[in-house]
Amino acid sequence: MKLLIATGNKGKAREFAEMLADFGVECVDLTSIVGVIEPEETGATFRANACLKASYYAKAANCFAMADDSGLEVDAIDRNPGVKSARWAKLHDAGAGDQANNDLLLKQIEAVPEAQRTGRFVCVLALSDPQGRVLLTVRDTIEGMILRAPRGNNGFGYDPLFLVPSLGKTTAELSAAEKHAISHRGKALKRLRELIEQTDVFKSKPETASPHQ
Repeated sequence: MKLLIATGNKGKAREFAEMLADFGVECVDLTSIVGVIEPEETGATFRANACLKASYYAKAANCFAMADDSGLEVDAIDRNPGVKSARWAKLHDAGAGDQANNDLLLKQIEAVPEAQRTGRFVCVLALSDPQGRVLLTVRDTIEGMILRAPRGNNGFGYDPLFLVPSLGKTTAELSAAEKHAISHRGKALKRLRELIEQTDVFKSKPETASPHQ
């Protein structure tokens, strides 16, 4: 069974491929699709964007596709950047990319006391059949604190700023195995795998498969 991991983020694609290595599916990424324009993420929620991307790329590749939408919610700034996490700095004319996003976030919460620097990573995964019908969605999170300076060289995105209090480490200081075990993506993918096994959607006829929240 071929499964398209529908993300242009190399860090996410790598993590998903690692976590699906023992699942018995052939994982391919967006480089397997030629000439397909990336869809605009117009959804107001993580779930809306994940479903949009899964459906779009499944039809484009004519195979099952799994897409995610994920990001960082910081309580002190009204749970932003949220669905805009990847383009947060660009939206504020403050550059683009991980470093710019991190720098802007640190400036925005510079005056916030330690106890109020709470936040969470959120991940929603959506699985679509080749006809573009979303069959399954799952959501999971990991709670943490936002540091005042980056720590760690692993991971990507906001990982160097995100402290997991119970471990005393940022998600950029964890090994791949440690991160997969506790991260929003790792927990969401575990739940999605369980639902796939329970519903057997890969073997079901498309017309009998039903969506799950």
